[in-house]
Amino acid sequence: MKRRDFINTSLLSAVSGAVTIPTFLYGCSTNKIDFLGKAKNIIFLVSDGMSSGTLNMTDLLLQRKQGYGSAWLDLYRQNKIQRALMDTASANSLVTDSAAASSSWGGGKRVKNGYLNVNEDGSFNKPILQKFKDVGKAVGCVTTCPITHATPAGFCINFKHRNMQDKIASEYLKLKFDVMMGGGLEYFNGKKREDKKNIFNDFTSQGFQVVKTKDEMNNAALGKPIIGVFSENGTPYALDRENNPKLQKETPSLAEMTQKAISIMSKNENGFVLQVEGGKVDWAAHANDTVGLLYEQIDFDEAITEAMKFAEGRDDTLVIITTDHGNANPGLIKHDKVNEMFDTLQTAKQTNDWVLNGISKTNSVSTIIERIHYAQGIAITKEEAKHVLKAYNNLDEPGLYSPYKLPFQRLAEIQKKYNSVGWAGMNHSADFVELAMFGPGSKALPPFIQNFELHNFMLKATGIPSAQENK
Repeated sequence: MKRRDFINTSLLSAVSGAVTIPTFLYGCSTNKIDFLGKAKNIIFLVSDGMSSGTLNMTDLLLQRKQGYGSAWLDLYRQNKIQRALMDTASANSLVTDSAAASSSWGGGKRVKNGYLNVNEDGSFNKPILQKFKDVGKAVGCVTTCPITHATPAGFCINFKHRNMQDKIASEYLKLKFDVMMGGGLEYFNGKKREDKKNIFNDFTSQGFQVVKTKDEMNNAALGKPIIGVFSENGTPYALDRENNPKLQKETPSLAEMTQKAISIMSKNENGFVLQVEGGKVDWAAHANDTVGLLYEQIDFDEAITEAMKFAEGRDDTLVIITTDHGNANPGLIKHDKVNEMFDTLQTAKQTNDWVLNGISKTNSVSTIIERIHYAQGIAITKEEAKHVLKAYNNLDEPGLYSPYKLPFQRLAEIQKKYNSVGWAGMNHSADFVELAMFGPGSKALPPFIQNFELHNFMLKATGIPSAQENK
C-alpha cells in the first residue's frame, strides 16, 4: 500500500472509530513478556490529572527552592527506574475521565467514561483488589480525594456510575479491605447519603477501626482493618494544610497515610497491594490553581519517597508511578523575567481555593489586593482586583459558592502576568502519560503500553494464576 493511501485509510478509520488505537502500532502483549522474579507487594501511585508540565514545574520549583529535584525525576536522573509512555483513552472517548481510567487498570478492560468496571452490555470486570484479596494479600487505597471517589473505586468495585458515592461507601463495608483512607465523611455520616444513615457504626461492628484524625490514625493498631475519613469532601490542599496549625494537627498528609498503610499491610505474610492517589492534583488543575497544583504534586512526591523507602533494599516490592490522564496542560511560558516570576511560587502560603473562597461581593478592591498579596506575594492592580470582584456579583447563595462558579480561570489569567504559568484549558486532555516502575517485574515494562494492559501486567508480576487474567 502506498503511504498516501495508508494515511487516507487511517484517517477514515479515525473518523469512524475515534477511540480505536491499532494494537499493531501501540499495544504490547503481556503474554509474551518474561517476568523475571515475582513481586510479593505492589504500591501503585497515581497523581490524578498530572500533565507533564505539572511534573516538570514541580521539579523546577523544588530545585530552585530547596536545591534538589523531585523524588520522581530523581529516580530518572539516578537511572533507578524503568520508564514508559501510556495511552489513556476510555471505551468511548480519546479523553478519559478518572472512573474509566482507573477501571482500565482495575478491571483490565476499557469502559465508558463515568463507569466503574461495568461494560456496555452490563457485565462486570472483577476489580484487581478483589482478585488480590482472594489470594490472601492485604489490599487497600489511600487518597486526598474522598475514598469513595473514582480512582480508588476503580480498583475496588463495580458500579454503573461513579457518582453513587454513598453506595460505594456501603460496598466498602462488604468488601472488608484492610486499609481505606482519605476524605468523604459526608458519604459515611449520612449527610450525603440517600438513606441518611451514619454507617460508621456498621464498620465498627464488623471489626474495623474508624479513625477521623491524624492522631487516631497514628495510634491505630496494626492487626485490624482501618477506615480513615478525615474531611467532609477532599482533604485540605497541602499548602493550605501546612499553613494552618489546626489542619496540620488533625489531617494527615498523603505521605503519612501511605506510611501508615504500609506499616499495617506489610504485616501480611502473603504480601499487599496498595493504591496511593494524589487526587487533588486533578482538582487543582481543573481550577487552574498553580500553587495549589504544584504543592499538591509535592505532597504526592513525598508519598513516592515513602514507597521507595519501603521498596529499596528489598527484592519483593513493585512500585508503579503514573497518572491516569493529563488535565489543563499547564506550562512555564517564556518571558524575559521568567525566572524571577516563577520564583514567586516559592513563598506562597495559600492556594487560589483559599483566596477565592474567602472573598464576598461586599469586599473592597483593596481587600482583594491584600488577600492575594498575603497568599502568594504578588501585588495585582486595582483593575485586576475589580475584574476578580466583578465575578461575585453574579453568584447567588453567598458563602456557598460552587468551585466551578468562582473566578478561578479569571484569577489564573491575571496571575500569569506575575508567575508566567499558562494553561490550555480547565479539563482533561488526551496526553500520553508518564509511567515508571521499580522492583521485580519492572524490567518487563515495554516503552509504550495501553492503560488496560497494566491489569494483567500486575497479575503476572505477582505470579497470580493466569485464570485471573482478562483475556
